[in-house]
Amino acid sequence: MTDPAEKFATPRMAAGALFVKGSQVLLVRKTYGNRWDIPGGYVDRGESPAACCKREVKEELGIDRAAVTLLVQDWAPNDKEGDKVLYVFGCGELGTDESRIQLDGEELDHWEWVEADRLSEYVIPRLQRRLAQAYRAHNGSRTLYLEHGEPVLT
Repeated sequence: MTDPAEKFATPRMAAGALFVKGSQVLLVRKTYGNRWDIPGGYVDRGESPAACCKREVKEELGIDRAAVTLLVQDWAPNDKEGDKVLYVFGCGELGTDESRIQLDGEELDHWEWVEADRLSEYVIPRLQRRLAQAYRAHNGSRTLYLEHGEPVLT
């Protein structure tokens, strides 16, 4: 007899931080993969998405910043990694912390403020959709549920 639990989804989860300054979004350039992204990474076993976001911001930017609000939750499976649930948290204004950003130089080599309407010039299409919706949620003060970067609930 097959264990019913084998049918349950076991998605990979990732969490990222959206920092906004006016009409700009903070992007970081990775030294590997698709290059441009927001600060963040995969959730460790036993770690909450919000705790992951805080840990990744500390590791990648060198600043201690907790998630303030959940902007989007995106169900975005892909052929290589299977089921994925991706969280983007608003982490407040950077303010004076901007001058304290210290990249590790191994995973990240650059950061930049990018106009929200130019994200497609920096990131891959599925990430652009997710970030555009996160920016929209930030401006609308409401959490959005996405599938493949597109809102499915009104």
